[in-house]
Amino acid sequence: MLLFLLLIITEILAVLVIRQHFFDKSWISYYFVITLNTVMSIWIWILWLEAVTFNGIYDEPDNVWIMMNLAGMIAAVVVPRIIASIFHFSGRLAGRKTGGHSRRLTNTGLIISVLIFLILAVSTLFGRFNFRTEEYTVKISGLHKDLNGLRIVQLSDLHLSCFHHHRELLEEVVEEVNRLKPGLILNTGDFVTFGWREFDGFDTILANSKSRYANYAVLGNHDFGTYQPFYTDADLENNVSWMNKLVRSSGYIVLNDEHTILRIGEAEVAIIGVKTKGSFPDIIHGDLAKATENISDADLKILLSHDPNHWERATMGKTDIDLTLAGHTHGMQMGIFTKNFRWSPAIFFYKRWGGHYTEGDQHLVVNRGLGVLGIPFRIWMPPEISLITLMPE
Repeated sequence: MLLFLLLIITEILAVLVIRQHFFDKSWISYYFVITLNTVMSIWIWILWLEAVTFNGIYDEPDNVWIMMNLAGMIAAVVVPRIIASIFHFSGRLAGRKTGGHSRRLTNTGLIISVLIFLILAVSTLFGRFNFRTEEYTVKISGLHKDLNGLRIVQLSDLHLSCFHHHRELLEEVVEEVNRLKPGLILNTGDFVTFGWREFDGFDTILANSKSRYANYAVLGNHDFGTYQPFYTDADLENNVSWMNKLVRSSGYIVLNDEHTILRIGEAEVAIIGVKTKGSFPDIIHGDLAKATENISDADLKILLSHDPNHWERATMGKTDIDLTLAGHTHGMQMGIFTKNFRWSPAIFFYKRWGGHYTEGDQHLVVNRGLGVLGIPFRIWMPPEISLITLMPE
């Protein structure tokens, strides 16, 4: 109901702004702007109607897709309408004695609104699918000679429902992964946003990812049904069961607070995986002590832990784990991303939000994720495939 009222109010305000600002100035401009506004309105109302009349199960891909696109349209159209209205009616308030409005103020509001719309449109249509392969050289102290040059591809935060209607793009990602010829493929979770139904057959695409030795994965906090509002306790348990099955059918060995030993040549590699549950700021990390219990004196220890904050809290300086892989942050899907300078507002919540970090002999790589969450855009924060090459220090 609140969203319905917001849409109605902003519709009325938008029409008033357009009429009062353009009608007496230029009929051509007026009809052009009112037509664009009408097209955007029709689009929003179609999405709203689809959202409120959807009678399926909440985590079905169609529903998640509709909600995500409706949120995107609210950000790209409704918010700019509010901004334009504030500027316009502030000008009318200032000029109430003359009965006019400040054209300069209204033009300022309209320019800001158009810029917001264009930025979000480009970030939605192109930015969220601008997949980048980030290459990291990780120098491990005392690295076994048989592990020199080992190539690891890390994937994270696929949020598979955002590939609904774009299955070919996920196929392209898999092709790129295979082109990199990885020794290992490691996935740090959040395959879905709400629940297991979002897999929607994507496991058959992911299963085509090939590595020389093995593929491993952990579940992220979204994978546990944390954000599915209608799950009962039984549903949550069933969701976890399905998630494990579907991730395995995607070609991964799932690690739930456990480890496995992989032999590469004469070297032993311990792959450790911990669960991540809860929601920010109350993230619940898995049992690392259990996951490393009776672990052998492996030549290399790699931890898959979805939340990068877990590295400082439980791993850095507290264990002998050489390399930790995480995701979770998405780089907040916005920021500044250049070759020499990278910044994201995620820094206010995650000290290590993206890239390669080193503390002593321990390393952390945080992947920005492949998918999107909530709103379907990435503003100057491209989705990532991580290629990690191990070298001796």
